[in-house]
Amino acid sequence: MAELRKGERSGLDDVELAWPGGPFGDRLVELVLAGTKRATCSLLAEWESEGRELPEPGSRWALIDSAGRERGVVETTEIRVIPIGEVDEEFALAEGEGDENVAEWRAGHEAFWASDQPHVEITDETMVVAERIRLVERFEGEG
Repeated sequence: MAELRKGERSGLDDVELAWPGGPFGDRLVELVLAGTKRATCSLLAEWESEGRELPEPGSRWALIDSAGRERGVVETTEIRVIPIGEVDEEFALAEGEGDENVAEWRAGHEAFWASDQPHVEITDETMVVAERIRLVERFEGEG
């Protein structure tokens, strides 16, 4: 799950992708900055357990790396809460993480979530937050 803080540079909430402080999250940041990652997905249960409200289209957040540096500004362009079984190949490929089809995408996400929350069982009906994003600004001199 992404971690929220307030950014000093942009004044926006910061979002660190994947686990805070890890190389996997840094890889995701680089994919966003390259324009390869145009979507992200999380478990609805994580949002609910943290008492966080879902972003709306037009919401902006600061993208940060594992060192806490703001690397850019990202905007949510679409958000859907759907069963994971309804995630289509177009969305899976828009995540830009190298999966060749929706089955690979799902297997990778299930493994990621299981490593963070081993008690969570993923079924076709598990609700996910499918968010489309776009890079609005890239901060030069970072990274």
